[in-house]
Amino acid sequence: MKTKSLVLCILEKNTGRYVSGEQIASELSLSRTAVWKAVRTLQSEGYLISAVSNKGYLLENSDVLSAEGIRSQLLSKYADTVVIVKTSTESTNIDAKVLAAAGAKHGTVILAEEQTAGRGRYGKSFYSPKGTGIYLSIIARLGISFSDAVMITTAAGVAVCKSIESISDLEPRIKWVNDIFLNGKKICGIGTEAVSNIESGTVESVIVGVGVNFKTSEFPEDLKPIAGPLFPKDFPLTRNAFTAVLINHLLDMFAALPEKSFIEEYRARSLILGKEIIFLENNARYSANVIGIDDKGGLVVETDGKIRTLTSGEVSVRI
Repeated sequence: MKTKSLVLCILEKNTGRYVSGEQIASELSLSRTAVWKAVRTLQSEGYLISAVSNKGYLLENSDVLSAEGIRSQLLSKYADTVVIVKTSTESTNIDAKVLAAAGAKHGTVILAEEQTAGRGRYGKSFYSPKGTGIYLSIIARLGISFSDAVMITTAAGVAVCKSIESISDLEPRIKWVNDIFLNGKKICGIGTEAVSNIESGTVESVIVGVGVNFKTSEFPEDLKPIAGPLFPKDFPLTRNAFTAVLINHLLDMFAALPEKSFIEEYRARSLILGKEIIFLENNARYSANVIGIDDKGGLVVETDGKIRTLTSGEVSVRI
């Protein structure tokens, strides 16, 4: 690990408190000059670090994503989770697929301050501006069948909602199958991509991409009517803190996948149960009434007097 990363680990664990340069140097077996140079480098990268004589260094509650800041707030059972943070990338999902192919372990997470070509489902672009959102991909190696793999998106939706609920009094809702809404605006999108093993009939790994408009308040004109921020800019929570909460809940949900206990939680947070919707199929639009969500996450609807189950597709609530 680089010297600056080691120094940042100590500062992150003591956020808001002064740590003497002598203490840091002693703990890391470094010279005071090496610590000073590491702090200067971190400051140049955007970290708000104060340096006061006879007190030491203090990391303020800045909102720069860092692997050290995230890992320091994970549950102890997930303390060995691999977390990678990039300043900019085309797509964290693409990066995660490369890592998965190279043998990255279950739970490996990659994030970016911005994505230049972020993608949601069906190749749609996902607006990913620098410094205000959370763009995260996590590798899930669960040894599950193809039929169970579709449940991962459902589980991830519940994980996002529980993360928000655990640190606020907000009540997010899920628009089937992979969008999270708050106060009528989309605040999060989820996309999954499976890597399969044809011989065994199992899924080798699943890449789960989560994009959160954490404090994103400015959107392109076409997104302004439908997208919004999760929190206002002055909400006292950093992206590192929320990311750690989100990773904890995602890993918990993956562990619970075989039991499917999260399905009832998914139903309870549904935005469209009991409502009339429009869905697209083979380039045609159909109206339907949503009457349920089955145990595999499928949307049970009534259309033209017939009951059927949708397993994928785009839906919108009819107004």
